[in-house]
Amino acid sequence: MTLLSGLTWFKQSAYLLRGHGATVYIDPWGVTDGSPPADVLMITHAHFDHYSSEDIERVVGADTRIFAPTDVAAELAGDVTPVAPGDSFEVAGIRAQAVPAYNIVEERLDFHPRSNGWVGYVFEIGDATYYHAGDTDHLPELEAIRSDVSFVPIGGTYTMDPEQAGGFIREQAPKLAVPMHFGHVEGVGVKGDAERFREAATPIPVEVLVAETPQAE
Repeated sequence: MTLLSGLTWFKQSAYLLRGHGATVYIDPWGVTDGSPPADVLMITHAHFDHYSSEDIERVVGADTRIFAPTDVAAELAGDVTPVAPGDSFEVAGIRAQAVPAYNIVEERLDFHPRSNGWVGYVFEIGDATYYHAGDTDHLPELEAIRSDVSFVPIGGTYTMDPEQAGGFIREQAPKLAVPMHFGHVEGVGVKGDAERFREAATPIPVEVLVAETPQAE
């Protein structure tokens, strides 16, 4: 098995990971027909392309455990646990921690304020550690995260652009970097940005996935 076995990228920052007896969704949006019910569902923040109630309804089952920032958790029903940066939890054999995700670049400060308490996640499935950044800028406190795979936003406007994300990944130094959050929302990057990121992230290996929903050129 490879580090990305059992992984589906729907679009933007929405993923499904299946393996080691767990079905995990992060920020489900654009979930395709036939997708399995979730054992674990993690939401990073309240924006529509990360918190989609319609998609959540499609994948939540009677036993789904949901983890989300306080403002999102307050709107959800079921087995919901509010999380803030620094919180740790263990569920379905997965060890996870919520980590900070916010903007520090001046022109983006209003999009993801630190005061909102929005998050990314670091989690272990089997022998692999994954980092899903949510929507964030290059934060010095995130450079210490050690992961096998880091999923990072590259679309600019609301998050890091390809060059900023590449600099971040070089500092963090995961085994593999995967770009996300580009090419699906107007003003948030295009398909070609993935190659800009690959170049900027050198020498860290980059895997560009094919989304279930077509991207803009």
